[in-house]
Amino acid sequence: MGTDERNRWSRRILECLEGPGGEVSARNRAAGLAAAYAGLDREARRAFLVVLAEDFGPTRATVDAAIDRYRGARDTADRVASEAALREALTPPRRRLLTQFNGVEGGVKFLVDLRADLLSIASQSPELGGLDDDLKEILVSWLDFGFLELTRLTWRSPAMLLEKLIEYEAVHAIRDWEDLRDRLDSDRRCYGLFHPSMPGEPLAFVEVALCVGTARRVQPLLDENAPAGDPGHADTAVFYSISSPQHGLRGISFGEYLIKRTVDALAHDLPRLKTFATLSPIPGFRVWLDTRLARRPEAVRVESAEIQIAPGAVRRMLDDRSWTSPNEPRPPESETLLALCARYFAERRADGQPIDPVARFHLRNGARLDRINWLGDVSSKGIRQSLGLMVNYAYDLEQIAANHEGYANDRVLAVSPSVRNLMGRAGASLERIRSVDDRAD
Repeated sequence: MGTDERNRWSRRILECLEGPGGEVSARNRAAGLAAAYAGLDREARRAFLVVLAEDFGPTRATVDAAIDRYRGARDTADRVASEAALREALTPPRRRLLTQFNGVEGGVKFLVDLRADLLSIASQSPELGGLDDDLKEILVSWLDFGFLELTRLTWRSPAMLLEKLIEYEAVHAIRDWEDLRDRLDSDRRCYGLFHPSMPGEPLAFVEVALCVGTARRVQPLLDENAPAGDPGHADTAVFYSISSPQHGLRGISFGEYLIKRTVDALAHDLPRLKTFATLSPIPGFRVWLDTRLARRPEAVRVESAEIQIAPGAVRRMLDDRSWTSPNEPRPPESETLLALCARYFAERRADGQPIDPVARFHLRNGARLDRINWLGDVSSKGIRQSLGLMVNYAYDLEQIAANHEGYANDRVLAVSPSVRNLMGRAGASLERIRSVDDRAD
């Protein structure tokens, strides 16, 4: 970034922070800055963010002076005053600029998109970390849970909102308007989580199928030609797609709130529902397995099983693809793959959480890892991510609190006896794996 460009952005930001006039003038300047930023290309946006991070952060000399004053405080009054001075010194000027956007039409959405831009380049620019902390803290305070609204989305919802559902669906792509109509049919439910500061922009949304029994495969749920079921006869709600479309809200989770509110709404509207479960992808399994096969084939040996996956077996299965048909017999490797998948779920990060991101989400919310399904998703994406496997997480209303506490406090994973047995067969450590009774099928 050249000196002229840096000076130009610094002057523009200073005008917002120090310009004359009252609140109306300040909002107009902030709106003008937002409009100017929206018209920039990727590199120019990066230049703006770097200036905002580096030139309008806390001043080292001011912070050091405030720390020295705090350390030298001699009485209560001086200590209180020095604490206030230290807080002010640690509050960067850029925060005042960011808060000005709250009064601008679409200002919260602007900051969400600004943070999305920031996150896309922050890993290559460590100096942007402080700016990200400021943005995240501001968004958390503005998007308070107390103002969140759960709304059922139907075919009669505004067309602009339905278009966003098609655009934002991240788990199972919506092909066209007919596909969307099918997902909003009488035996389906779709709920979005909204905030008054971002009208018409879902923070998260969930798609639900009303079924008799728990669905094990996603293709029948996505089949436009399948007849609609009678929601009055359904005993199970299957959450088959959960999307968080606002990339600028990464790390600010609304999913737990979405799940709990949706379960409450479904239980109220359809009292026959007794089971609430997901049909979820396993996005990291294939990479995990391929890495182990490439590094040390014997590392994927399944204890107490008659079959061992040879190094080329997975590749041969992928090249063949005949086994992806439900009408074909299972290949001999299927039981071994199911056991290895269970072992994958038992693998932990350094902080004790599972390596699978979807598992972290649902287990943290109090779900039980209930069942691993063969041929759950035979789409190209499903084969690429998890060799077609999918998993059911069960939300048992009587167990959610205990499961959540065990996970949050001790990183104990709640799993069904059948999954725990698979983990043991695959040689996984069963420490901090709690067996929770299966529900009746």
